[in-house]
Amino acid sequence: MDDKAVERTDEPNPIARPWWADLGTWGAVALIAFGALATAWIFLRLPGTPREPVFGYYGAAKLIAIGLVTVGCTLMGRRRGRPTANEKGDKQEPAS
Repeated sequence: MDDKAVERTDEPNPIARPWWADLGTWGAVALIAFGALATAWIFLRLPGTPREPVFGYYGAAKLIAIGLVTVGCTLMGRRRGRPTANEKGDKQEPAS
């Protein structure tokens, strides 16, 4: 047997991830802006607009929705990562 036929167990299995998984905050903001630009393009019926504008609006809405969810998840993850006042060692006095 040569080395190519042997299965390696030390490499992690690649996990299929969606294309928007690694966008980050600014990538998601750019996606929202691109969706808004696509919506304006369809509204003004500029060249390249589909015959049925509903399909164009649907695609633009998907871009905006994916961007909003990604921004929300990224910002919530950052918020959870910050220590709160109680975790820093500050003790609050009980109200009497």
